[in-house]
Amino acid sequence: MNPLTLMTLNANLAKLMIDTQAVMTLRLLGMAGALPQTRGENARMVNEKGPAMAKAYQAATKAAFAGGTPDQIFSAAMVPVSKKVRANRKRLSK
Repeated sequence: MNPLTLMTLNANLAKLMIDTQAVMTLRLLGMAGALPQTRGENARMVNEKGPAMAKAYQAATKAAFAGGTPDQIFSAAMVPVSKKVRANRKRLSK
């Protein structure tokens, strides 16, 4: 594995972790009433997990069956999850 590939993977994982923490904080503040929250946000939070994980699993499986390396498989799995988390952070930050 190329060291640059590993560094890129690590940076993408760090971005995902930071965005995830921001989403968790914003949602907890919304549940506590400290921030305005749209109706149904709690249900949305629960209902979006299954489809996001299914897309990640599908992407990882597709990459694995295509003969991808472990870093390619992991990166493929991170793409749908990262998109969802980033969209949630942007939506909840408004």
